[in-house]
Amino acid sequence: MIFRTTHKDSNTRARTGVLSLPHGDVITPAFMPVGTNGTIKAIHHSTVESMGYDLILGNTYHLYLRPGTEVIEHYGDLHSFSSWNSNILTDSGGFQIFSLAPFRKIRREGVRFRSHIDGSYHNLTPEKVVRIQQILGSDIQMALDVCTPPDISFKQALEALEITTHWARRAKKEWLETPDSYRGYLFGITQGNFYKDLRKRSTEEIIELDLPGIAIGGLSVGETFNEFQDFLSYTTELLPLDKPGYVMGIGTPEYILAAVENGIDLFDCVYATRIARNGTVFTKNGTIALKKALHMKDKSPIQEGCTCRACTQYSKGYMRHLFKTNEILGPMLATEHNLQFLKDFTADIADSIKNNTFREFKTDFLTTYSGER
Repeated sequence: MIFRTTHKDSNTRARTGVLSLPHGDVITPAFMPVGTNGTIKAIHHSTVESMGYDLILGNTYHLYLRPGTEVIEHYGDLHSFSSWNSNILTDSGGFQIFSLAPFRKIRREGVRFRSHIDGSYHNLTPEKVVRIQQILGSDIQMALDVCTPPDISFKQALEALEITTHWARRAKKEWLETPDSYRGYLFGITQGNFYKDLRKRSTEEIIELDLPGIAIGGLSVGETFNEFQDFLSYTTELLPLDKPGYVMGIGTPEYILAAVENGIDLFDCVYATRIARNGTVFTKNGTIALKKALHMKDKSPIQEGCTCRACTQYSKGYMRHLFKTNEILGPMLATEHNLQFLKDFTADIADSIKNNTFREFKTDFLTTYSGER
């Protein structure tokens, strides 16, 4: 087992745990910053590491296309290539292929798609995706899956589910045949769209494979928050308690709280760093749009008590100035702040779980947390 629960909240399914990976232990619940191309945009790896992050996400699809596996293999693996010394989870590329709907063809054998970079054609199979992630040196690699949007037919959802299970079985076989020198773990992904009977079937089929961890896919793909909560709660009740659970593509406080309340251990999203580059930052009272004129002469930091450089050294007025003049320091500082906020937020969540007060913490946080200012 690579995961153990260290404390369970007495009133919810929320829990803390330790995930043991090749590049060290990860304390859960844990948010994973997204480093699509082997770097988290607008921030140095050493800064991310100094915050206490020890698991980040890389993108198999993007790294496969550029710089390519030959280049990364030449340097050893993605850790060596990018000078990141802690753990890396790489997604399968399924979501990126999902977003390329007009440019891809999915069959049981695999998927054929056109590169968004140069229009060239490529084929991916579940076996090839395992081998790519082995070359990347992924501490956690994801099986290739078929992600689907809301509002598709039952027949379409069933077909995607059956292919996802078929691919997961083939991925497991390939993963078991990787060299002993590769120590990364394969996680399966459940699908089923927004049909509960299909969600149940998909979850049962992925559990049957007895992989080291399980991700819930096909959520946060355009559904309402109420739908997200409903299908999240339904699916997590089916998951085994002795394995880490991962919800893909969530990174705002309300979504993170919903996931943790349902026993989820890992989550990731580009949202925090993307909005930072556009001048929007998290606070305990909601998000702040730094470009607004009301911050022009504001001498206070983004968030009192925050230990990031934006808050300990600069004012909101100066931060606004950086964004209004398109200075690159603005996105860098805002990115650092948002990642520090989420790191502190998950630490506070963990404390509340240990104190059996998660539900009260969630209520109090969401009462204060509001819309953009």
